[in-house]
Amino acid sequence: MKRSTLFFAILILLCNLSQAQGKLEKAEHSLTDKEERDNRSRSRSNNSYDSYDSSDSQDSFLAETFGLFFAEMFLYASYYTIVETPVERDYRGSTAAITKYPYRNSNKGNYAYEWTEDTQLFRATLSSRFIAENRKLYGNHLNLDTRFFQRAGLEIDYLQLWEENTNFGNNSLAIYTALAKYHRVRTERFNAWWGLGAAYVDGQVDEWGFTYGLGAELFFAKPMSVEANFNQTFINDRTVNKFNALLNYHVNRYKLTGGYEHLKIGSQDISTFSAGIGISF
Repeated sequence: MKRSTLFFAILILLCNLSQAQGKLEKAEHSLTDKEERDNRSRSRSNNSYDSYDSSDSQDSFLAETFGLFFAEMFLYASYYTIVETPVERDYRGSTAAITKYPYRNSNKGNYAYEWTEDTQLFRATLSSRFIAENRKLYGNHLNLDTRFFQRAGLEIDYLQLWEENTNFGNNSLAIYTALAKYHRVRTERFNAWWGLGAAYVDGQVDEWGFTYGLGAELFFAKPMSVEANFNQTFINDRTVNKFNALLNYHVNRYKLTGGYEHLKIGSQDISTFSAGIGISF
């Protein structure tokens, strides 16, 4: 009787330990545990080596014949896609200027077609957004977003997450992101951007990774706008994804923000609501 009681007690304890691990801890483990993924990758490489070897001569001939042509075509098309097409150079948005802040004395958003007292060469927006999935898992975004020389920008984002665990204490995770941005579309009501940079995941992960981002904002009716942003970072064959969809209410230099944010950190999905405030200067 005593042995069966001890057995069930140990079984219950093990079950509790396995379930007690929070999302942040699981996310950190999934980003750092790469040994198994490396073994699978080496196995796939060894199995496919022979098949690649037999086709090397044919592939090299095709590469030498058509490689340069397709490379030039790709670069030509890529430049127009990510920078500007000849048609757009004749459009007023090609020389659009940065506004001092959205809806200043007009219905314009982040850009204006003409240089006036409402425009400037540089603008920075500092914002703070609280996010929460539930009472035990929450965090905060501290973000500095700059625009300069009409098309360029630099964004620095600090995301701090906290998770409370009743039985095993609290856990935290910080993600630092820096993006060099190019504002691809610049109209008075709509703008879109893409960016490249790096991110650092703190805590047990302690790793740097390459990151890219995409985003857009629509100023549909004064003093409102909607925006969506996506950012993906590659860490040890895993990714850290951040997506948000926000509704902004602009009051002079300030904006009030609310919306939805989804995080995927390694194997863990976190869906949160978001609310905060920002100021442009």
